Order: sequence, then C-alpha cells, then structure tokens
Amino acid sequence: MFTPKYPPQDTAPPPTTTEQTITPVVSAPATPAPAPGPAPVVSAPMGNRPTVQLTPGSALALAAGGGAVVLVVGAVLVSMLLAVAITAASVAVCAVVLRSLLNAEGKH
Repeated sequence: MFTPKYPPQDTAPPPTTTEQTITPVVSAPATPAPAPGPAPVVSAPMGNRPTVQLTPGSALALAAGGGAVVLVVGAVLVSMLLAVAITAASVAVCAVVLRSLLNAEGKH
C-alpha cells in the first residue's frame, strides 16, 4: 500500500544515428552592408499630453463604482470576521462541556 508505484519503462527503440558526409561550401567573401543609423526619437512636448476630463455623469459613475467596491469589500471582511467569531465561540463551548465532563468523571 505504501510502496511507490513507478510507471513502466519506455519501450521505444533508441534513436539511431546515421553519419552524413559534409561537403565544404566555398563562397566568395561578401561585403558587409552599412549599418543603419539610430532611429530618431520623437517625444511629445509636455503641453500636448492628453488630459482626462471628467464630466458630471462620469464623476458620478466613478463615485458610485468606488462606493460599491467599498461596500462589497466591507461585507466580505465583516462576514469573515463573523465566521471567525462563531468558530471561536463554538470551540469555547466545546471546551467548557469537555471540562465539565472530565470533572464529573473524576468525582464519581
């Protein structure tokens, strides 16, 4: 039961190697092409950057979305805290019951 189970050995035949004769190829020396110069870097001036403009409707939607995220995250955190509190209370009750059972056993 506790002995490891190994997969069966691979039964594929080993790869065969064949010798190939390589004939040298003689080519005429080529002249290297001139390297191209560096590409020009185009940067946008500081005054021409696009700005984000919030309309009243988009600002309201952004605030509503942020509020919804805060409410959802808060609900999740509160439910996790409640689950931990309920678990701790049940463990405490079990400990009290076991203690009373062990004390009653010792007195009899």
